[in-house]
Amino acid sequence: MSPLISVTTARLGDHLPLLDLLPDAEPLSWVRNGEGLVGWGVHATTTISGANRFREARAWWHQQLEAFAITDSVHSTGTGPILFSSFSFSPEEDSVLVIPKVVVGTRGSNSWITWIGEEAQPNLLGHIESLTSPQYSWRDGTISAPEWQSKVAEAITAIGAGEIEKVVLARDLVASAASAIDPRLILRNLSANYPSTWTFAVDGLVGATPELLLRLNRGMVTSRVLAGTIRRTGDDEKDLALAASLARSSKDLEEHDFAVRSVADSLATFCPSTNVPDSPFVLHLANVMHLATDVTGAVADTPQRIDVFSILEKLHPSAAVCGTPTESAAKVIARLEGMSRQRYAGPVGWIDAKGDGELGIALRCGQIEKNEIRLFAGCGIVSGSIPEREFAESQVKFLPMESALQESS
Repeated sequence: MSPLISVTTARLGDHLPLLDLLPDAEPLSWVRNGEGLVGWGVHATTTISGANRFREARAWWHQQLEAFAITDSVHSTGTGPILFSSFSFSPEEDSVLVIPKVVVGTRGSNSWITWIGEEAQPNLLGHIESLTSPQYSWRDGTISAPEWQSKVAEAITAIGAGEIEKVVLARDLVASAASAIDPRLILRNLSANYPSTWTFAVDGLVGATPELLLRLNRGMVTSRVLAGTIRRTGDDEKDLALAASLARSSKDLEEHDFAVRSVADSLATFCPSTNVPDSPFVLHLANVMHLATDVTGAVADTPQRIDVFSILEKLHPSAAVCGTPTESAAKVIARLEGMSRQRYAGPVGWIDAKGDGELGIALRCGQIEKNEIRLFAGCGIVSGSIPEREFAESQVKFLPMESALQESS
């Protein structure tokens, strides 16, 4: 029998600038308002696909955990060994699981470090550096803008025919640079410009999502649902008026209600009762405002503990990224969208040894492949949608990544 592998968590004390600690261009990140987790180095990684990918992910994670001897002097959420996960939108695509060699976490005024192996505690000094953005050239993604608007029109026809109630259609853009793209600069820019979002990176997928799909912490589950969007002007008085119009918009409220019902119904499988507010609030981000609802619940006490993997299997895909009814909407996406989403709109985040964790929906993001990055944006299509307006909304949703690519630090 092989000797157990040492995993050690130690307290660091001071609040640390997490994204400035990353020492190489293959970072792992889950950071919001300066708090969260970053990781680097690869202890183990795997890809999985298929309809059972969440169960297979659990099996692989538990297999890895059996080989660990864990010493944790902090005993907090996010300490001990951590699995960074980026699941595909579609079962047919690859999902990526990574166990980093080093994880640094910060919450409030406290920070900690976890490392795998018998070596001494890793040195965190000397990793901060200045990064310069390369020049990018841009081109259409899988389909052109007019083609995409035509697809939206077809989706509206399918809704009118009663085939579906709502469907989310996405599109992509591609940016090319003369050299390899370093995601650390993108992460820093996104975190600075959109601090209230979850800034993530797993295996080249980098972004800043405003949508928390699932937080499970000691039996309490939370999901933040976003659906319904309006662009900000930068004028506070005008934006307040726009927020009020968003909150009254029948089209946006209909889209939002589908998404909330989808999440609440999925969580009801695990929670004897859930708290679903009667109406959404308006979430203000730097460039847009969204209708938002936080759905919460306490998971049932069962002989076999309910973990993140169990809930993900029911929760993904929600109406916020697929549509209603789910199976019918997925078929419309496959018929109309014309592109591979890969891990865009899939669950992304981290999971700990207890099966707790935080995962968002991979939105406002791009997939890096050497010197190219493919950006994604999607819109919820309902009966009141207008193709030109949906295209304009998708353009706004590209802006966070476009600006993050073009700034230097």
